[in-house]
Amino acid sequence: MNVSIKVISFALGAQLFALTLSAEAQQPTKVARIGYLRVSPSSGDFPNTAAFRQGLRELGYIEGKNIIIEWRSAEGNRNRAPALAAELVRLNMDVIVTGGSGATHPVKATTSTIPIVMAQDTDPIGMGFVASLARPGGNITGLSNLSPELSGKRVELLKEIVPRLSRIAIFHSSISTSQPRLLPEVESAANFLGVKLQYLDVQGPKILRAASEPPSRVVLTRPSFC
Repeated sequence: MNVSIKVISFALGAQLFALTLSAEAQQPTKVARIGYLRVSPSSGDFPNTAAFRQGLRELGYIEGKNIIIEWRSAEGNRNRAPALAAELVRLNMDVIVTGGSGATHPVKATTSTIPIVMAQDTDPIGMGFVASLARPGGNITGLSNLSPELSGKRVELLKEIVPRLSRIAIFHSSISTSQPRLLPEVESAANFLGVKLQYLDVQGPKILRAASEPPSRVVLTRPSFC
């Protein structure tokens, strides 16, 4: 993920470079303002934020010197994300970085003019964020981890590693917007390989801990969601 965040820094750098050129023509002392929104708890995000800052530094953007970053986290509560997105828009950010579809959705719904850079998304086309990967259109760009395609491949790899594999338990979230696109790929691969699936609905850390004691013969996999 650190590599992805640093790549995002380069994408963000291109946005900031364009903003800087405009600012130099109008207001040379302007400091670019970056909003950073994610749903997951900020306490577990240090490696990503550290890589994000490092990537920006390598491009000459230093927090507190020529950029200001407004960090926002919903601390695991998706219901807080729309209010945080609206707050960043009110603060008139030059660009907003989103850490996953749970953050991208509310920001997209709040602004159609502020550039949005996705740190990662499972399926930006299926989510309606971009028109295509080659030509995103609109005000959103960023990275996709192509999870729908990779989810089926994970099942194939498990079967290759464990030839006698017969059952797979999948941790998924019924409240995740990406699940409808991810699970059909898993089911298609499992049906082809003759593997039965057992779904474990995980909607929070407590449920995850309670569900993480399956029988030893069940192999666990997990479609990417955020």
